[in-house]
Order: sequence, then C-alpha cells, then structure tokens
Amino acid sequence: MILEMKVPSPGESITEVEIAEWLVSDGDYVEKDQAIAEVDSDKATLELPAEESGIITLKAEEGDAVAVGEVVCLIDTSAEKPEDGDIAEETKVDKTEVAVQQEEIVREEVAKESYAKGVPSPAARKILDEKGIDAASLTGTGKDGRITKEDAVKSVPSMGSPTGGKRGEQRTKLSMLRRKVAERLVAAKNETAMLTTFNEVDMSAIFALRKQYKEIFKDKHDVSLGFMSFFTKAVIRALQMFPSVNSMIDGKEMVSFEFCDISIAVSGPKGLMVPVIRNAENLTFRGVEAEVKRLAIRARDGQITVDEMTGGTFTISNGGVFGSMLSTPIINPPQSGILGMHNIVERPIVKEGAIVIAPIMYVALSYDHRIIDGKESVGFLVEVKEALENPVELLMDGSPEKSLEL
Repeated sequence: MILEMKVPSPGESITEVEIAEWLVSDGDYVEKDQAIAEVDSDKATLELPAEESGIITLKAEEGDAVAVGEVVCLIDTSAEKPEDGDIAEETKVDKTEVAVQQEEIVREEVAKESYAKGVPSPAARKILDEKGIDAASLTGTGKDGRITKEDAVKSVPSMGSPTGGKRGEQRTKLSMLRRKVAERLVAAKNETAMLTTFNEVDMSAIFALRKQYKEIFKDKHDVSLGFMSFFTKAVIRALQMFPSVNSMIDGKEMVSFEFCDISIAVSGPKGLMVPVIRNAENLTFRGVEAEVKRLAIRARDGQITVDEMTGGTFTISNGGVFGSMLSTPIINPPQSGILGMHNIVERPIVKEGAIVIAPIMYVALSYDHRIIDGKESVGFLVEVKEALENPVELLMDGSPEKSLEL
C-alpha cells in the first residue's frame, strides 16, 4: 500500500511551509514516527514524523514552499525492512561509446592549443613582475593566446581597485522563519509610532540576593535563580500600574488585558524565537525560572511549537547575554511595548553623596506612542527600576525566603 504523506497544519492562519531539510534520503526505509524532515513555517521550525513504516519516496526538494495539505512524500508500507548489514550493490556502468568519443574530442581540442597561450611577451612580463600580478590570472589577446603588453597594462588596477585576497561571495536562501521575522520587524518600524526611553538600574540588591540564596534555591528547586525572574516580576508589577503598556491596537479600538502573558526573546538554531510565559502574574520566582528554562531548552532543541509562541502582551529581550551595552529593541507586533535588558558593567555612581562602584545595567523601553504617552512610558520604566533596586520590599513583600519558597 502506498501512503501519501501530506503537510499537516502547524497552526492557525498558517497556509504554507518550507522544506528546510530532509532527514532521510529517497529510497530509505523509515520507521513509524521517525522524524523525516524539518519544515519551516513563518513562526517556527517543526519536525515532520513518518506516519507509517516503509520505503520512502520524496516528492519535494529542500527549499520548496509547499501548501498545507500538499503531498510531500510517499511511503510504501508493504515494503519489508532490510536486514541489518545489507548493503545496496553499486551499479557499475561502463563508459559508453558516446562518452569515449567526447573524451577524444576534448583531448584533440587540448592538443590544438598553442604553447604560446597564456605566455606573456617580454614587455608584458616586465610589467607583470613589477606589479606582482600572476600571468595565470590573465587571458591573452595576442596571437595564439599570448599575453601582450596591452593586456598587462590593462590588468594593472587603478587607485582604489581591489588587489589580491579573496573576493568571492555566497548566497544563501533565507528560511521562511527568517523572512517572516524580517517582514514583522519592518512592519513594526513602519506601522507604529515607536519611541524608546532609557534608564539605568543599580543591580547591587539583586546581586546580594542571588549570592545569598542561589545555591539553596538551585538545590531545592533544581533551577537557577537568574535575573529573568526578577525582571519578569518587576515588569508585571509595572504593567499592573500602567495598563496602557499592557495593551494593543485592534483597528480603531485599544484592547487592554487583565493578564500578563510575557514573551521572552530567545536565540534558537533557526534565529530569534519569542515563546510566551502564560499568566506570568500567577507564577512565583521558582515558577518563572522553571518556565524560562523549559521554553529556552525547547527553542534550542527546535521543539518549540507555534502555540507556545502565539500571543503575548509584552516582551522582554535580553541582549545583555551577548554583550550589548545599549540598544533600542523593536516592538513585537501587535504588542505595544518591549523591555530591553543589557549587560551589567561596574560603573562609578553617586550614593549618599559619595562616589562608589556598582553593577549597573542600562534598560530600554520601546513603546507605541499611538496608545502610550510619554508619562506612562517613563513612569513604567521608573517603576521597573525601583522594583529591581528594592526587590525585597517591592517584589518579595519583605520576605525573600518565603518568596523563593525556601
């Protein structure tokens, strides 16, 4: 029986996918549920499992865009699994008479070539030697292909012309996911009134908490106490104080959300991915760290699903892990705000009239000025800053042990 395998729908609103890579070859025997291909949608890269066991025949090439429901391969389910150790016998094909004739023609053409081809004249040789140009890189226009003085003069580059070194280039087709990301980023710049406001955060209090509790936290919960839980908690608090930042435009209406679905920008093997922490306002520090870890692992392993990246009311992007000091993050549409975290550097600051060294992080809030005014955007970022600088009081209700479930 020949089974037609069709492209399943990876999610709502997705009508087309791209064959990113075949994980099997034409004619291979595949087992049921074996991953046979990776397909790119405009939101994620997903694995395509074999529906049955049998011999597979591929019907699409890598890089092909195929519609959802289209047949991409056939599986002969009646084929028997080859025994271990069986090796397909290579087919030996003797040279045909035509091939032999073609080889003879080539040899005759080579024999006709003059010994003078590619050899510079004495005057040309002098010019080439002075300029350090290899004669083999030129094509002679003289008799029998000899390189003339004029050929040598023309080959000398003018001022500013590149000489030596490689000047090749490589073209690689962008994946469907990367193309969609590019479209969304351009649309965000063109279709929103995006502005960015900046502030700085003294991370000393969080450093002290992590130093005191991170080992106990990890031993008890099997997850690290990172910065993301503090930032997520601070963002949720600020979103509840400034609901317009937790809103988006839908036509002529502004939609405000009572919940906080926080998108976390992570770098995956196929590019930027933004999985969502659902109802983050209900999670503890442990819950946030566990969910961040789970989503990051799934993104890294290419297992993230479209549903896990759909939605989100606000985004947090941590460019600091790559060393970024300051940036203007681009809004993740249709959201209206995104917080950019950056690297932490020891800098001199003034505390109580004295100059001290403290770990400082610059933070940036990009927002859609169509529904968020400057007062709300600046106020939001100030509240994030204050919560991060006073985490015990503002994020832990005065009890780190209770908040960290220790």
